[in-house]
Amino acid sequence: MRPFLVYTASRIGLFAVTLGVLYLIGIHDVFWLIVISFVISGMASYVLLSRQRDAVSEQISKGRRG
Repeated sequence: MRPFLVYTASRIGLFAVTLGVLYLIGIHDVFWLIVISFVISGMASYVLLSRQRDAVSEQISKGRRG
């Protein structure tokens, strides 16, 4: 359960940081702020959180095998 929680918290944190940075640089429309933050944090998490994603995948794989 721990790898899943670490990965989820990391994704949420990355989204929050992206949201804050975009707000500070001048994007104040809520819809576009959320959409752009979602896209940027998704791409960043693909690169930055690969180790955590692998740990979650391994945990799920072990759980299905028994």
